Amino acid sequence: MSTEPVVDRVRRQFAYEGVEATPAAVVSAVRRAGGVLGDRAVLRLAGQVRDEMIGAGPLAPLLSDPEVTDVVVNGTQVWVDRGAGMQRAAVRLNDADEVRRLAQRLVAACGRRLDDGQPYADARLPDGTRLHAVLPPVATDGPYLSLRTFRQRPFSLDDLVAHGTVEPAAAVVLSGVVAGRLAYLVTGGTGSGKTTLLSTLLGLVPATERIVLVEDAAELRPVHPHVVALQARTANVEGAGAVGLTDLVRQALRMRPDRLVIGECRGAEVVDLLGALNTGHDGGAGTLHANAPGDVPARLEALGMLGGLPRAALHAQVLAALQVVLQVRRTGRGRVLESISVLLPSGEERLATVVPAWELGRGAGPGAEVLARLFGERGIAVPDLLRPAGRPE
Repeated sequence: MSTEPVVDRVRRQFAYEGVEATPAAVVSAVRRAGGVLGDRAVLRLAGQVRDEMIGAGPLAPLLSDPEVTDVVVNGTQVWVDRGAGMQRAAVRLNDADEVRRLAQRLVAACGRRLDDGQPYADARLPDGTRLHAVLPPVATDGPYLSLRTFRQRPFSLDDLVAHGTVEPAAAVVLSGVVAGRLAYLVTGGTGSGKTTLLSTLLGLVPATERIVLVEDAAELRPVHPHVVALQARTANVEGAGAVGLTDLVRQALRMRPDRLVIGECRGAEVVDLLGALNTGHDGGAGTLHANAPGDVPARLEALGMLGGLPRAALHAQVLAALQVVLQVRRTGRGRVLESISVLLPSGEERLATVVPAWELGRGAGPGAEVLARLFGERGIAVPDLLRPAGRPE
């Protein structure tokens, strides 16, 4: 039996009756509309019908695949990323109108608007999946959909080591960074695994400490017994009600944080974060878009200018507030921790520079001695990775 007539009949029934499409209601409607079917067939059809009505439709199987991190739709072509780059998916979308209806339904379910007057939308689905949609004519060959999946199961540091994301010796250094309450940034390009690594490291924070998260979109889910999260809010259709990260950082400071964390530094809120880390809130963290560790100071400088912080003051704040930069990169074999670096002053102007303490494939770097000293000052055992060859403990 084709599922399309069942979908049409059930959709009309819910529209006519005005009943919420709960799983139980969908199963009951499918049983009535599908004729004589066994329980297994009814449940299978009900799942397909519900995906077509309120879920991701033909994209649902991809989003439920634990290996998939991203699903994108270009017109009617569907592509997926399972950690090794984009690959064409064996999913068929009939035409652009079907994609447009799917995009509008998903966006509407998040309380947002997507139409000719507002041809793009950024939203978060109920399961945490992040959705971005663009309609023609802005999307020249669209509609375009971009979905970043949200995984409920967080990774442990041992998981990252087992997956090859973090070298075993580097994992010991990461544990020391957290235990020593060093403030750090996880940096890298889009989709490089910054949020995954940060969430994993937050899970190493002692259970006696309170973590306050500030995020543009709720993505961090550390395994920790005392986490409170603040999420930015966009303006409503009237253009009112927006709550930005800068406001949330200031609120977070009043919430007795032991560790203040910004999911992603992308604007003037970096000034408030640096200020907070310079007033006794050590051990804080965040992520930052940067293609290479050496780009971090310039990136912070640009964001600091948005907050009205002069260049010299910004670099002084950075050097006083942050100690470590963790660079992650997306490679052909997956996402990897590429380097662990320290922030040090340079030149007469004492501008912040990033000096590698360890690099993948190269071992200890010139910043290793500095990081080892920071560990020692905070009572953390210095890992072998940071010890010069031949020097005893």
